[in-house]
Amino acid sequence: MSVRVRFAPSPTGPLHMGGVRTALYNYLFAKHHGGAFLLRIEDTDQARYVPGAEDYIRRSLEWCGLVPVESPWAGGPHGPYRQSERKPLYKQYADELIAADKAYYAFDTAEELEAMRERLKAAGVAAPAYNAVTREHMKNSLTLSADEVQERLARGDEHVVRLKVPRHQEVRFEDLIRGVVVVHSSNIDDKVLFKSDGMPTYHLANIVDDHLMRITHVIRGEEWLPSAPLHVLIYEAFGWERPAFAHLPLILKPDGNGKLSKRDGDRLGFPVFPLDWIDPTSGEKSSGYRERGYYPEAFINMLALLGWNPGGDVELMSIEEMIRHFDLGRVHKGGARFDPDKTKWFNQQYLRMRPDAELGARLQELLKQQGINASLERAVAAAALLKERATFVDDMLDGAYLFTSGSPLQGIEPVIEELKKRWKPEAAPAIQAYIDSLSERSPASPADYDQLFNDVLRTAGLKGGQVMPLYRLFVAGRMQGPGMFDVSALIGREEVMARLRAGLELCRSWA
Repeated sequence: MSVRVRFAPSPTGPLHMGGVRTALYNYLFAKHHGGAFLLRIEDTDQARYVPGAEDYIRRSLEWCGLVPVESPWAGGPHGPYRQSERKPLYKQYADELIAADKAYYAFDTAEELEAMRERLKAAGVAAPAYNAVTREHMKNSLTLSADEVQERLARGDEHVVRLKVPRHQEVRFEDLIRGVVVVHSSNIDDKVLFKSDGMPTYHLANIVDDHLMRITHVIRGEEWLPSAPLHVLIYEAFGWERPAFAHLPLILKPDGNGKLSKRDGDRLGFPVFPLDWIDPTSGEKSSGYRERGYYPEAFINMLALLGWNPGGDVELMSIEEMIRHFDLGRVHKGGARFDPDKTKWFNQQYLRMRPDAELGARLQELLKQQGINASLERAVAAAALLKERATFVDDMLDGAYLFTSGSPLQGIEPVIEELKKRWKPEAAPAIQAYIDSLSERSPASPADYDQLFNDVLRTAGLKGGQVMPLYRLFVAGRMQGPGMFDVSALIGREEVMARLRAGLELCRSWA
């Protein structure tokens, strides 16, 4: 049987980056084995349904490039995969389990359930549960007569359907990441499979859908590991072959202490969602990686390595390379600590790999928004210089001085303070000599500017460190940035001379 995996989010809010990583690992596994990656919307919990969440999931997966071959939107041989639209189907399978004595009706009221729990607590039971022992003393189709059960059903008495968990059974399965897992059935309660509101619970719908979708591997988060033994029992109750299980490690806070949450992102200033999200109830906005300026390739590359190691020291990988190397056997058991600085590093690397023409066009657009008109040719040349120090495309706006005329020192008090610290009167003759040399020649390349500058330094008997900081501040208005000879060649001789003269005049006015 060919590999078929699914990503099955609930539309109860925005898609967390942990959910994106689950989708990514399913996608990589499917593509590695030439199989199918499917999407299912698990919306059985209608009380927690959030308008807009399903569309947000779709847009997030599209931005990340994780497009399912079958989905609620694309359909498929068994689609659409939206659980709320398949209620009669789940009822049919719940009835099948009841007929096979693998499940039963339970008519207990909320008050009766609470009374049962209180009795067990009083008897010293630490974790009261509706199970193989307590069900014998409750109102269900195992303790009531068949006639009374039928009367209650005909009357429309409120009820649920519970799984009849075997009393003495060792539940064993192999997790592809964690190895053999063994749980005794005495530790599993008779979970509700079908609720009184006519909706299946996650546990029933999940198993039925995985069976009908012919899912071969269930790859999901670690938080579902405690439910896996129950799911094994449901598969056995139906007599179905179960898929292989693989439970992924948690994504941890940057300090490694606990699961990463939205609050951590808010507190530390990084996004935890792929796209911007606006809560439809409160109107609260949460920022996303896309809107913060991250490339989807960088976001996905970072997520892939949060819990998986392809071997070796390679960190930058295309999606094709990830597919080629992906192996569940190399997924870690322990949680993976999220590093927001490393995430920025990934984006920086992907920005540097972008063609200068693409970056230049984007820079030209950003400059126009700032009221600065720049030719595409110059914007492309500037992008080639600026991208080496940029983490995001917007960072290249720091190079706006490459497109303006006049001294960049005006009105920038921090730069003026830095200049006062750096100013050395003995450097003035050398800078003036450099201006004179520029006026007499026509340097065209960075190498030409470099040659002229070093000739002046040798004649003046000065070192670069005595003059270059002033050169940088006069012309660029900052201490960091591209090489000054590259900058000079880009803005041109006349502009360089004008800025040097303005800088000298300012510094001399302090004397």
